[in-house]
Amino acid sequence: MNVTFDLGQTGSAVQLLLLITLLSFVPAILIMMTSFTRIIVVLSFVRSALGTQQLPPTQVIIGLSLFLTFFVMMPTFSTINSDAIQPYLNNEISQEEAWDNAEKPLREFMFKQTREKDLELFVSLSSTPRPTTYGDIPTHVLIPAFVISELKTAFQMGFAIFIPFMIIDMIVASTLLSMGMMMLPPMMISLPFKILLFVLVDGWYLLVESLVGSFR
Repeated sequence: MNVTFDLGQTGSAVQLLLLITLLSFVPAILIMMTSFTRIIVVLSFVRSALGTQQLPPTQVIIGLSLFLTFFVMMPTFSTINSDAIQPYLNNEISQEEAWDNAEKPLREFMFKQTREKDLELFVSLSSTPRPTTYGDIPTHVLIPAFVISELKTAFQMGFAIFIPFMIIDMIVASTLLSMGMMMLPPMMISLPFKILLFVLVDGWYLLVESLVGSFR
């Protein structure tokens, strides 16, 4: 019995396997290589600062974070689609060229949001030769540097959000203490005032404006 192998079919099977493997990394790429991390951390800080526990629900926070991420990343995604996905689907470029073309816009976005100090940290930890240009920095070094930069920025924004609500908590607690109402939880009294303040200043508008503007 003669067994023959079709190299074309074998190559297609390998490409399909690589594509499936790549799709399994899409959630990690969406979380770690886009604006998602900063947005969801800041929104979580807002909920903690308000003290509303599970309001807004976690599903709403994640959903809003995803849509804001798509909004912020749309120019990058459009470039990837026009320079990598569409040419590859039309058999105009190879798989390696498509990967390089897709990686380039993401690297540009991450470099804009990454602090040089964080880049220097991971370059030194990776023991790679000192780069002379950004193009010399490997992607596996850039990604963790980008993530910790995003976390630092998110915590800075979260701290600024906490300050006015913390002041309200302190005023309410001091007032209750001076009135001798030590058994009454301050959070029960301060919560309506914090919600009122957030609504009066149009908090969601200011928050989204600051978040999106921080990526410009």
